Amino acid sequence: MPLTVTGRFDDGSAYQVQVTGDADQPVVGSARAAALVELHAGERVLLTPTGPLSSVAGDDADSVLAVLRRYTDVLENR
Repeated sequence: MPLTVTGRFDDGSAYQVQVTGDADQPVVGSARAAALVELHAGERVLLTPTGPLSSVAGDDADSVLAVLRRYTDVLENR
């Protein structure tokens, strides 16, 4: 089931996306958020503030959400 995330980029632009868990299209709804996730694919990120570390992969919704949390201000996820 897709996860809906609402957030804001550093410049104040708002976005709302669905994190799909699909490797081919991990984020739907914002080209900018999708590009951010693609840019960081393969990097290691903390899934929570204290860990564990995981490599960012389009089919891993937790790592995609971690990228959004790290590089944007996530306001809500449901």
